Amino acid sequence: MTAVLEAMCAGSVEAFDRFYERYAPLVMHIALRVMEDRMEAEDLCHDVFLEVLRTGGRFDRSRGSIESWLAVLTRSRGLDRLRRARRAVPGGEKAAIGRIAGLETAAAAPEDEVVLRFQQAAVREAFAALPSRQRRALASAYYREKTQREMADEWNVPLGTVKSWIRGGIANLRKEMAVRGWLAGGEGGTRHDGK
Repeated sequence: MTAVLEAMCAGSVEAFDRFYERYAPLVMHIALRVMEDRMEAEDLCHDVFLEVLRTGGRFDRSRGSIESWLAVLTRSRGLDRLRRARRAVPGGEKAAIGRIAGLETAAAAPEDEVVLRFQQAAVREAFAALPSRQRRALASAYYREKTQREMADEWNVPLGTVKSWIRGGIANLRKEMAVRGWLAGGEGGTRHDGK
């Protein structure tokens, strides 16, 4: 199907029809699970296939199958829509937060397991790409639950330095996740230095 994707991105209508026929059920299934509304899911499905047309040339089969790529893309774009909706409609915030956090009561579907594995791998890669002091500060804050003051005292550095490592680490982690396709707006930008 990679050849069909390439032909589709080169402008072949026939290739698009074949690609759509093959993958629309998968994309729609995931879109329905994320959006929990048929019309929203259909809009999301449409957006995903438009994005595939625009960016499909960047698909790298060494990083996974087309199915897993589409699953990650659909879920990611769906969560982006839910976040925007949550900001726009304060009353729906609690339900949207639950869906974004993945707090669904239904049993996990196989495609959700695939998405979760890819997401976990992306977080590990993004975290490993951070400067060492930012990694250390974030790990201490979030895994060891140390306060910024405790870190500053333990490492004998000013409190402001620890705060800048954490701020820079969070900013860089977001950029690294965006580069990996999990957040919007990640390509380019400056890297916060965490020497």
